[in-house]
Parts: sequence; C-alpha cells; structure tokens
Amino acid sequence: MDERALYHRQSSVKPPVASRVIFTDLDGSLLDHDTYSYEVALPLVKRLDRADIPLVFCSSKTRAEQEVYRRKLKVASPFIVENGGAIFIGQGYFPFPFECQRVTKGYQVIELARPYSEIRRILEEIRLKNGLDFRGYGDMAAAEIAHLTGLDLASARLAQKREYQETLNLTGSEEQIQFVLTKIKEAGLNVSRGGRFYGVMAGSDKGRAVTILTELFRRKLGPIETIGIGDSLNDVPMLAKVDIPVLVKKPGNYWEEIELPNLYRIDSVGPQGWVKAVAELTGI
Repeated sequence: MDERALYHRQSSVKPPVASRVIFTDLDGSLLDHDTYSYEVALPLVKRLDRADIPLVFCSSKTRAEQEVYRRKLKVASPFIVENGGAIFIGQGYFPFPFECQRVTKGYQVIELARPYSEIRRILEEIRLKNGLDFRGYGDMAAAEIAHLTGLDLASARLAQKREYQETLNLTGSEEQIQFVLTKIKEAGLNVSRGGRFYGVMAGSDKGRAVTILTELFRRKLGPIETIGIGDSLNDVPMLAKVDIPVLVKKPGNYWEEIELPNLYRIDSVGPQGWVKAVAELTGI
C-alpha cells in the first residue's frame, strides 16, 4: 500500500475512549536527533500531565540521562532504561505490591537484563578470542563520546553511567561490522541498532519491559490503550507490544524500514512528528 494512503487511512481512525499510556523513545522522537532539544514537544508534555496521561520514557539512555529530562519536563511516570534493561518506578507510584529486584534512591527497580559488568566481560572475551578491535562507551573517554554524539561533556559522562547495556561504535566495512555482530550474537548477547550506534545486552528488550509495565498500569487504571512512539529499529520491540505503534520520520525525511501491523506512520521528523501523533491520538 502507498505510504501516503496508509497515513491518511490510519489518520482517520479515532481511538476508543479509554485511559491512555504513552511509551516514547527519546533520541530522534521526543528529542531532536541532532540538538537533543525537547522545546517543540514541551507544551504538549505539559498538557499530558494536566490530562493525567502517563508519559513513559523507553529509551537506550541511562537512568542518569533520563533523570535529567524527567526533571526538566516534570515527568513522574515510571521509565524504562537502556533498551529495556530495567524499569524504574517511583516508590508509591503503584498503590499495590509488585515484584522488584531492588529499591534505590526512591525507586523500586524491576531488573530484566544481565548487569553491565557481565556484558563488558563477555565482549572482552569476544575481542580477544577473535582478534577484534571494536570499542564501546566503556572504552572511551567522555570527550570522545561527546565528539561522536554531539552531547556536551556533562551529558556524555551521564551516558557512561551504564548499568545493563553496552553501546558500541562499530566502524569498518559492512562485512567487518557483520562479522563482529555475528560473534556477539554467537556469545548469547542481543544486538539492537539505534540512531547512531549498536546496543548490546542480554535478557531483555524494550518489548519485555513495556509488557510488564503495561500490566502494572492496567492494575492501577483499569482498561487502558497504549501508544508507542519511536523512529529506529531498536524501537520495534516496544512498538510491537502497544495498541497503537507510531513511527516518526528520521532526519533526511524518511521512515526507518519497519513493518508492523497497523503501524501509524507520521509524515514529520522527530519531535514535530511526535507532537502531531500525540495531539491527534489523544485529542489534547
């Protein structure tokens, strides 16, 4: 089906009246891919808060990184870190007991993935065994990460505070990159492709975290309708588990090559597309 026809057909479908929960990627979705700005989306984020619609960050970013945006945007909902590595829930947010692995700094934490130190150990074994020279955030100084990502130095340091997933900057030919990815997968690790880099972890993904958190929201709110917004391949597990999956365009004005049932493609890039989707689907 023609993409434009798909967009208009799906745009005409109005969601049923129900409590809504929005799961959103950050980089390239709520945040501008290049500047990391959220200014375009800020008025709508405030309206979501007034409408009591939970906004759940579901990102490759670390807890430390996401806490910055939670403070700036005044978002108090639970959040999913490092591509599904764990769910952080403010103590008392859900008024009933649920299983969590630890409590720290005001959060109940549902840990889903293996710890970062273990991922680093396995990656080092892969390097030595195969004579490879790939590098991750754990091998870089903050200044190098800032240079590669466009983050300021303070933000790059927060990106290094990893707990579950290593981020790899793979260089070389496509054949060389595929060889590295193959060896990583053979070692039992999962690989996801984000907007800039590859994420490596084991034991979870965004979809698993979304499924668990959705059930907790149902226990709190009753019947809900979930919306998921992303722009990259690493968002597919999240988009596959929500009622309304939304794909915004990437810089360059194109959609990532993703095929999912009822995928709602928005004809705008990043935060501009995010605003269009949320405004239309929530009516606020």
